[in-house]
Amino acid sequence: MIPTTPIASTSPVDISSEISSRLNLAIKEHLLAAYAPDSIKQLRLFPAQEVCDLIGISHQYLRKATVEGAIPEASEIKHGRRYYTGQEVWELRQLLDARSKTPGRYLPSRREGEPLQRIQVMNFKGGSSKSTTCIHLAHYLALQGFRVLCVDLDPQASLSAMCGLQTELDESIDTVYDAITYHDPISMKDVIRETYFPGLSIAPGGLMLSEFEAESAKLNSKQQPFFARLHDAIMSVEADYDVVLIDSPPSLGFITMGGMAAATSVIVPLTPSMLDVASTAQFLKMTSSYMEVIERSGAKLVYDNYRLLVTRDEPVDTPSQTIVAFMRALFQERVMTATSLKSTAISDAAMLQQSIYELNRSDLTRATYDRAKASMDAVGKEVENMVLEAWGRI
Repeated sequence: MIPTTPIASTSPVDISSEISSRLNLAIKEHLLAAYAPDSIKQLRLFPAQEVCDLIGISHQYLRKATVEGAIPEASEIKHGRRYYTGQEVWELRQLLDARSKTPGRYLPSRREGEPLQRIQVMNFKGGSSKSTTCIHLAHYLALQGFRVLCVDLDPQASLSAMCGLQTELDESIDTVYDAITYHDPISMKDVIRETYFPGLSIAPGGLMLSEFEAESAKLNSKQQPFFARLHDAIMSVEADYDVVLIDSPPSLGFITMGGMAAATSVIVPLTPSMLDVASTAQFLKMTSSYMEVIERSGAKLVYDNYRLLVTRDEPVDTPSQTIVAFMRALFQERVMTATSLKSTAISDAAMLQQSIYELNRSDLTRATYDRAKASMDAVGKEVENMVLEAWGRI
């Protein structure tokens, strides 16, 4: 039961402690009510036409391959329409690729000599849609057939929750901290968990990541540099993934800098308001200084891409579009062509700890759903092209 009596103490220490305790208890009770510990997130079914669009085949080809027995029948048939699970879509890609005369046509996985793509999403301005961007990119790339790993570096663990893990409720869940701590770390492979979304795994975040900041501040010369720990942890599972998405905390500390050293590309999401643009400018100025510190410590930072992503974009809002135009004129190709729209569909999905890809089109007004999905598809496609270009395929 959460206490509702006034806080009697006048001591700032006691007041802060009491407020913290009440808030933590209230948040935990809310999470228990909204997300039962034994609940499991499940992915929706995909209608046959959507499956064809995702894989890049015609509906006729899908039916022909099914009739010939090359691929199994859909798990559900309702009113003459076929619906596939996410796992079935993933398996269809593998089966179709195996019978294709062009290996890799349906599975874009890394080939020999192609480096693991590690994309850090970072900004210390709250509300810039970092975690929302990460989960949408993760779901988009997984649906395209990439093997994706999300690394949640945020102690608030929002990305982990979107992947179906409530680290606040289950203290037995190992987090990224357990793999990068200086004191008896465990292997990254033991931290990573598969999610309900085929092709997507998660290295969860949690409150203990805050301890890494304190540990790194006490670093001595005999210990592995802080900036190498996350990089080495990720590279220990390199063979299992094509793309790694790193969600950084809204701060510029040792954890975020570790992400910088581990990344091959950086995406900075920002909303088109002058306050956010000014905040991002300060963030990037500090980032530049910190990058110099990392390089002087022995790390070599080389990025395939360093891009700004406009989020919560409102095409009909003149002031925000003025800022978008200003950014594009100032930084040109550094600003991604695609933008993430400000949409009730995306906001509603985020409230349910979901992405637009988890919603059924019938759940929303079709025009609203289509606009939101087209926006996230465009962002995802642009990032996919960054990955393919880094591999030398385009």
